[in-house]
Amino acid sequence: MLKYTLKLGVGIGLWISVWSCGKEEQKKKIVEQDDISKLAALPLEAPVPADNPLTKEKIALGKLLFFDPILSGNKDIACATCHHPEFGFAESLEISIGTNAHGMGSNRAFNMPNDIPFVKRNSQTILNAAFNGVTLTTNANPTQAPMFWDLRVRSLEKQSLEPIKALEEMRGRRYSAEAALDSVVNRLRKNPTYASLFRTAFPNDPTVTVDHLAQAIASYERTLIGGNSRFDQYLRGDRNALSINEIEGMQAFLKSGCAKCHHGPMLSDFQLHALGAPDNEKLPESDKGVDNQYKFRTPSLRNLRYTAPYMHSGKLKTLEQVLEFYEDLAGDKIRNSQVKPSQIDPIVEALKVDFKDISLIVEFLNTLNDEQFDRSIPEKVPSGLAVGGNLR
Repeated sequence: MLKYTLKLGVGIGLWISVWSCGKEEQKKKIVEQDDISKLAALPLEAPVPADNPLTKEKIALGKLLFFDPILSGNKDIACATCHHPEFGFAESLEISIGTNAHGMGSNRAFNMPNDIPFVKRNSQTILNAAFNGVTLTTNANPTQAPMFWDLRVRSLEKQSLEPIKALEEMRGRRYSAEAALDSVVNRLRKNPTYASLFRTAFPNDPTVTVDHLAQAIASYERTLIGGNSRFDQYLRGDRNALSINEIEGMQAFLKSGCAKCHHGPMLSDFQLHALGAPDNEKLPESDKGVDNQYKFRTPSLRNLRYTAPYMHSGKLKTLEQVLEFYEDLAGDKIRNSQVKPSQIDPIVEALKVDFKDISLIVEFLNTLNDEQFDRSIPEKVPSGLAVGGNLR
């Protein structure tokens, strides 16, 4: 397993007096002034679990499975439908439209008649998900990598199976959640091409199993890396990689308190925070997040150019809107009327987003894009179905 260690920078403690009204006593608190030591380049290689070493055979099999609708109940949607290379392995919709649908990106719509709900949350990118969990002080553990907006599973292997079981994502109403994985495995076993590919990829145990299915898809996903952005080049020593404006944007990003949550190689603490992001009106009820406290995981800030719209509800369409949201939040304006002030994460007190800095911060965020990720798509898949699902 790759070992990757970073030194934790020492911030500057500033005492700030906070005056309160009425009979409350004067309070003091420490606000840490962040610097570039809160940020780091991505490791050069993704960590790999000991029980699922990367092989070219597993990667090739996982790629076919990722683009093959055979994994869905109605054989109409693939992993790639909502995580397509054209959108940075995310999607351009606010919240995804899964099975019983057609089209791609903004043209995607449900077939009629339809009784399938929208997917509950915005589709996060799979790019660099192999590094989930890496921080300034801890290496990424591939068996414990945090996944999804609510951290409900850990590891790419476990993540790869969840959409197959979900009604609104890939399962539909063809079979129950409990029967989904066995049903898909039986399909794969009956397909001569897949049976042969699994034997080649897993020579020591040449059986199509749920575990092998997950290991193959996860192996492919670990190759989806975009870790040589100009930001990475700058932190690795190329001081000409960023312009003067982009460096000023990075300084504004740090000054504004953004790095309180968005730090380390993935610019994420991978923790849950309640920020009061607006709900999506397409859902029948408010998304209350983890423990009904409106808590959601901090997303990575990498490759944002390809992965709009933003937040768990997808309601913020541009990076400018995201920063305006945080400017409002710093001013105690909560965008979600269902969220109480007492539920907002105290870390918000460190936010100081100023409107005049927004354009500079956006310039910095765009240095986190890496265009060299693998966009290749199989010409065909073993099932004979439409590659990537029903995208027309």
